[in-house]
Amino acid sequence: MYKFNIVVIVLFFSVMANAQYISSINKPDTSKAIVNDPTIPAVRYANSIKASELRNHLTILASDSLEGRETGQPGIELAADYISKFLRNIGMKTMPGTASYLQPVAFTYSKWATLEVMTNNEKYRHLWDYLAFPDRNNSLPSLSETEVLFLGYGIDDAKYSDYKNVDVKGKVIMINRGEPINKDSISYISGQKIPSSWSDADLVQKLKTAKEKGVKLVLIIENDIKKLLEENRRKLLGNYLELGNKTLTSIEEVNHIYISSTIAKTIIGTNEKDIIKARKKMAKGKASAVKLNANLSVKLVKETTVLEGNNIVGFVEGKTKKDEIIIVSAHYDHLGKRGDEVFNGADDNGSGTSTVMELAQAVMQTTIEGNTPDRSIAFVWFCGEEKGLLGSLYYSQNPIFPLDKTVANVNIDMVGRIDDSYKNNPNYVYVIGSDRLSSDLHRINEEVNQRYSQLTLDYTYNSEKDPNNYYYRSDHYNFAKNGVPAIFFFNGTHADYHRTTDDVEKIDFDVMASRGKHIFHVIWEIANRANRIVVDGEIK
Repeated sequence: MYKFNIVVIVLFFSVMANAQYISSINKPDTSKAIVNDPTIPAVRYANSIKASELRNHLTILASDSLEGRETGQPGIELAADYISKFLRNIGMKTMPGTASYLQPVAFTYSKWATLEVMTNNEKYRHLWDYLAFPDRNNSLPSLSETEVLFLGYGIDDAKYSDYKNVDVKGKVIMINRGEPINKDSISYISGQKIPSSWSDADLVQKLKTAKEKGVKLVLIIENDIKKLLEENRRKLLGNYLELGNKTLTSIEEVNHIYISSTIAKTIIGTNEKDIIKARKKMAKGKASAVKLNANLSVKLVKETTVLEGNNIVGFVEGKTKKDEIIIVSAHYDHLGKRGDEVFNGADDNGSGTSTVMELAQAVMQTTIEGNTPDRSIAFVWFCGEEKGLLGSLYYSQNPIFPLDKTVANVNIDMVGRIDDSYKNNPNYVYVIGSDRLSSDLHRINEEVNQRYSQLTLDYTYNSEKDPNNYYYRSDHYNFAKNGVPAIFFFNGTHADYHRTTDDVEKIDFDVMASRGKHIFHVIWEIANRANRIVVDGEIK
């Protein structure tokens, strides 16, 4: 499962509408017998999902030899080869119009090779006194300037412009975040207490404008470098990947560095009174630039590598409604290696990967026996989930099957463990998203559970107030945000989440199999019902 920055995501979703989704714990009526008659085809196919076969798959996928299945690394290629061979052996169709199960996905990895900032011969510390994002900057191997231009907020608007009558071409400018507001907290630009677009947190409008004006480098005064780092740890400290080959596209923003108030004060030096006067003018809606004498030396040298990954897609064509597609998905990537330590990701998400393989085999058995489902079913294993849901994002932008023909997404991410809340009652599964876009999807899951499975269905993490925001943290979300009803099955987290200790030995395969059987029944019901499930929820 992808690990979002919780601070940013909570702030974002706190402003959304107040719709309340189910967050209860629904227990089945155990006084009624479970339907388990093997003469019923659906029961027979569901029961073909065996704990022993799940163990066989996962023992290979979560072995040290696959080196943690990190996207773009050799280990995930071995995993893709294993899954593809499995699909070929069970006779599953490849992607329409191709002889392959692989959908290529390109990723760009950028990192700093050299990053130095010096003022007046004092060298500052990256990520402490300043920071810069490699994905948003070009290399600037050597910059040496004796003048920095303080340019207020870096705004160029008809109602307020820091650039008016100022020559900035080829220069280094230093700017503040935000925009000028009056004593009543009303923006001079928007005319309201609501900030204008110039105050956007990512400063894109300011940085694009600076580039258009010919600015060489922007220094952004950041009062809390530590907080900015915490909000962007994955980009600044991890192996951050972007979707696509970014070497083929130019960066639209000017080179820029976020600097601490300590660096800003050093650059301002003896001109502090001039800066105070300039800021007083800006508070009255009047721009005021200040030239600052400062020996500034900057080196920005980044390394960019294009990595190749693959989504894996197998396909069973439906009998009577073949143009309507159900996507059954799991991500098969994990965190890879750090030195000699391997993050095997047995639960996250070797468990989902193996379960989808067994579901694929169960559905293939239906076709062999002449019971092909009415609707088509595609089985998809995504790469790049741990890098920001990138494999599923690519699929949603380049769908193998049209999204408007995609009836539902059934997503499986971590289903092999038992969390602390259920250590005495392992017959459960967390369900997320089922009622957000389709009341039919939610009802199907409930009815199937009562008839065939009788698991405790825990919707705790489906709450819109869930601080974990799991609804936005796995691949189903890239379908849901495009209007495709999605249901996400999950076992909850544990102490081994995203650690090297997430190993096969800690998987409960009997529990995993029972969840897989339940999911088969959900898929089978969606695939064979007379009418396509209704979409009656709001896309968020």
